[in-house]
Amino acid sequence: MSDKICIIGLGYVGLPLAHAFSLKYEVVGFDISSWRIDELNKGYDRTLELSEVQVNEALSNNMKFTLNVDDIKDCNIYIVTVPTPIDKNKRPDLTPLIKASETIGKVLKKDDIVIYESTVYPGATEEDCVPVLEKVSGLKFNEDFFCGYSPERINPGDKEHTVTKILKVTSGSTPETGERVNDLYASIITAGTHLAPTIKVAEAAKVIENSQRDINIAFVNELAIIFNKLNIDTNAVLEAAGTKWNFLPFRPGLVGGHCIGVDPYYLTHKAQQVGYNPEIILAGRRLNDNMGIYVANQVIKLMIKKGHKIEGSNILILGITFKENCPDIRNSRVIDVIEELKEFGCNIDVYDPCADKDEVKHEYNLDLIDSLDSSKYEAIVLAVAHNQFKKLELKADDNVVFDIKFILDEIDGRL
Repeated sequence: MSDKICIIGLGYVGLPLAHAFSLKYEVVGFDISSWRIDELNKGYDRTLELSEVQVNEALSNNMKFTLNVDDIKDCNIYIVTVPTPIDKNKRPDLTPLIKASETIGKVLKKDDIVIYESTVYPGATEEDCVPVLEKVSGLKFNEDFFCGYSPERINPGDKEHTVTKILKVTSGSTPETGERVNDLYASIITAGTHLAPTIKVAEAAKVIENSQRDINIAFVNELAIIFNKLNIDTNAVLEAAGTKWNFLPFRPGLVGGHCIGVDPYYLTHKAQQVGYNPEIILAGRRLNDNMGIYVANQVIKLMIKKGHKIEGSNILILGITFKENCPDIRNSRVIDVIEELKEFGCNIDVYDPCADKDEVKHEYNLDLIDSLDSSKYEAIVLAVAHNQFKKLELKADDNVVFDIKFILDEIDGRL
């Protein structure tokens, strides 16, 4: 029997994966969002991960986008790519993962394979998801159905490192399942695959990837704070240090998004469950979580030096997405800068040509402005390095120009 694949969750991860599989397999893309399904069936991907040509290519390959569970009943491989966020207390929120497992459980059949790609703590697949699959389906794990874990490595907005060009870690709940999962991904991943010995190893490998980046960024953020107090140009220091062949080229900045700013909390949660309080990982998280407040306070200090009255002043924020050239606003830490500046009584305008105005309004209760007039602001903060912003001629004259992203020449301050 040829495999029929169902992708559960059609966001930044699921849609490109579904497109890649659709070139070789029969694929059904499932999502609970009716407007998302409608847009995709019309050839439009608002995440901009796929072009209209690519979406229509998938449709022409008989790929189906649906929110109807009946449409996924005849699939034999289910791949889960739903978000794994944290709650307000920074604890893992497995709700999307559990609901996806319940949906699959309703249609799960003998010998089916369920593969999870969502970032989780080690053990989540077998300890949290499998019991749901068993309960809803009435089937027995590793006898009637099997599982795999293959962590996503998508970099939103990156048109060079696309899904098939990133080496894929794979795993299975039995040795035979591992080989089957590995062969499935190897059939579309041109960069190759790495078969991990167990699901827990694959889960742990994923969660430490982003934890490592988070700690490294926290280190250079702390350096930026120190060098600022010493009146030393952090960028110049990093460029000088970077001449050594094994120096890691990290840069300071706001750490947000749905990966680096979230995943470390999954690992620390599991560590605390088994009685260990992780010190380095949580220290890095605390430092990175406070960088927005630090930026805002630096902007205020520079404004005071130039003689600006702070309360009632007008400040322009350039960018609200969590990274450059990408419409994704999830967990953007630019909001921390904005909220802190508002605490000082400043009037804030936000301009971002990449973000969706309705999403920003819903997520952050902010109204994006439609056009730029930089002359009306006492301070301008370049928060996201969109290509459009690199072309702007912003000069630090009477106003304050603060560059978080190291792309401007004439500035008053940067990290």
